[in-house]
Amino acid sequence: MRIMRTIAALCLTLASSVASADIYGYVDSDGSAHFSTEKLDERYQLFVRGSAPFDSSQLPQPTPDSGKAPLSDTLSRHPNLKKYEPLLNEAAQEFSLDPALLKAVMAAESGFNPGAVSPKGAIGLMQVMPATAERYGLQGDRKKTIEQKLADPKTNIRLAARYLRDLHKLFPFRPELVIASYNAGERAVQKHNNSVPPYPETRGYVQIVKQLYQLYKPAAEKLAVAAFSDAASGARRIHMTLPGRRSMPAPSLE
Repeated sequence: MRIMRTIAALCLTLASSVASADIYGYVDSDGSAHFSTEKLDERYQLFVRGSAPFDSSQLPQPTPDSGKAPLSDTLSRHPNLKKYEPLLNEAAQEFSLDPALLKAVMAAESGFNPGAVSPKGAIGLMQVMPATAERYGLQGDRKKTIEQKLADPKTNIRLAARYLRDLHKLFPFRPELVIASYNAGERAVQKHNNSVPPYPETRGYVQIVKQLYQLYKPAAEKLAVAAFSDAASGARRIHMTLPGRRSMPAPSLE
């Protein structure tokens, strides 16, 4: 019961703290989803506006002859989301987190790609840095390096969930700071007087994760029974474009 009360409280807090930035996106001819906090070119269409609650019925729908799935379907029905959902739910229960938050972070971090590796060395579905994993006791050995261990979806998801749990403890009922810390590091948030750091990447990341949370929260029950056809199992990718990424300093782990 205590775990359920914690999850419920976090859900209400995050749901009441809706993002204020417009989110734009499109699905390309290969079925890959792209989204951003800015309309980068004519392909990007409004995904959700400002502080409006997420409502998939209001999203632009594809034309009958376009052959493209709407962006909301690509995000909510991605085959890897169903594949890794048991691990997400297990980690969410263990660390008293909302599964919708883990899904939102996974979508934003890797687009559900378990082999993703960032230029800074973040690894896997939840883009966990090796240094962060070491803080939680993960070590390389003769059989596998720490990077190889982090590539395992179960290890990756569990470490990310544990980190998010600790961030919730550090910033109780401040979900925007939890999300910002996951992107920029908790030291950066503390350095800026417990507020979202003024880094364009981090601010865009917070807005997108919060809107993705709105997408996954109402869809949570449907995802458990959604049917995934053979066609849906193709190599669809989700691409995050965050304006100002180059101005983002490396997270501090000191």
